Amino acid sequence: MKRISSLAAAGLGLTVLAAAPSVEGQQRAIRTVSSISPQEKEAGAKQHPQLLNEFGGAYAGPQAKYVEGVGRRIAVQSGLSNAQRDFTVTLLNSPVNNAFAIPGGYVYVTRQLMALMNDEAELAGVLGHEIGHVAAQHGQRRQQAAQRNAIGGTLLQVLTGALLGDSALTGLLQKGIGQGSQLLTLKFSRSQEYEADDLGIRYLASGGYDPKALSSMLASLAAQSSLDARVTGSSRSLPEWASTHPDPASRVGRASRNAAASGSRSTVRNRDAFLNALNGVLYGDDPKQGVIEGSRFRHPDLRVSFAAPSGFGMENGASAVTIAGSGGQAQFSAAPYSGDLSAYIDSVFAKLGGGNGGVPPGEIRRTTVNGLPAAWRTIRARTQSSQVDATVFAYDFGGGKAYHFLLLTAAGQGIGPFSTMVQSVQRLSTQEAAAIKLRRVDVVTVKAGDTVQSLAKRMAYTDYPLDRFLTINALTANSVLRPGQRVKIITW
Repeated sequence: MKRISSLAAAGLGLTVLAAAPSVEGQQRAIRTVSSISPQEKEAGAKQHPQLLNEFGGAYAGPQAKYVEGVGRRIAVQSGLSNAQRDFTVTLLNSPVNNAFAIPGGYVYVTRQLMALMNDEAELAGVLGHEIGHVAAQHGQRRQQAAQRNAIGGTLLQVLTGALLGDSALTGLLQKGIGQGSQLLTLKFSRSQEYEADDLGIRYLASGGYDPKALSSMLASLAAQSSLDARVTGSSRSLPEWASTHPDPASRVGRASRNAAASGSRSTVRNRDAFLNALNGVLYGDDPKQGVIEGSRFRHPDLRVSFAAPSGFGMENGASAVTIAGSGGQAQFSAAPYSGDLSAYIDSVFAKLGGGNGGVPPGEIRRTTVNGLPAAWRTIRARTQSSQVDATVFAYDFGGGKAYHFLLLTAAGQGIGPFSTMVQSVQRLSTQEAAAIKLRRVDVVTVKAGDTVQSLAKRMAYTDYPLDRFLTINALTANSVLRPGQRVKIITW
């Protein structure tokens, strides 16, 4: 969450993978489009700036140019265009393991997901998977399904469909959470993920890469997902790349079998070139956007900190922090502030309501949280089948600055499951803010006597250093390192 002056959404994309003709569905051809239409180019060009804003912006550095080159070379394998210049491939400055693509030739991967990869073929496989989703028009089918209210899952997704027709809070999710990026977070079906895997493998093979790279990348993603669950104490509550319907273990095996059936004998992985490019990339949260450590969020520039409730996950976006769990969802953000908390809360609700004055009046309550003046208001919204509570809880930080939570819970819950979170907000001291440092990927060469255990001690983490080292390097605790081997560690 960077310094902002208006409420914006934290966008999260859902990725897609690809592969060659599958063992299970080898007789069935995947229907794909064969060109990028002018309308798709225009639509993609309009969405591109919004996506950059919601995902931390484009990453600046030599890694970005490298990713662009790999992405364009694999993208032409899709047949959407034979001209590499028709594809815009962007490395995003985001700490979330994610990748996605949109029609018009726009392809995205986060620096965090790049750091989990171990060679160029895995990068090509991820990007190919995403391009495969576009080639197979999965996004269009997904949006059509959403428009038919076929969105299942989190409370936030249910509310998206439920509130968009309610006069009281028309546009609440549309304007407060971000309808454009929300569509990207909708899960693909099992068959769509498999199709994208199949296309990704096909693109790897035709591009001269080892088609088994997709399988190894999926295995790393499964390991990272498991580690994330242990670190946070709960499964991540928002979609990530490849964490969709198919079981991760089954998907790894399927991709491996399909790679073997592709007929390709290529073993090209380009590991050294990839590690050379990856070296020095920012890892984890960018302090300029705030950092998440365990259940606590801290922002050194905004000088603010809060803790998510137990069992809830957090995702840090460029403009907001999203908190989600089984009891509800919330966002932490900011809006213009004139010095009056009541007017501030009303302005947030008015904007969420589309500015049409349809938000009903309600009592604004006041309190003090860790020395900060605070106020909140809850509105009941009626849907076709149930009711929900929407709360804005705001804090006056002085100097013309205010921040707030938008809370969405079941009717009657109010602040409910977020009560500890709204009471945890506090101002960071100068010393606390200065202590927040950034992490980077450091590619090192194994020396005689080095072990996974000894190198793990150099990781810039006090919790799970060995597990983190093994996961980012696709190793096991029994792996034996050899002198001259190159591995990744995370350093300050």
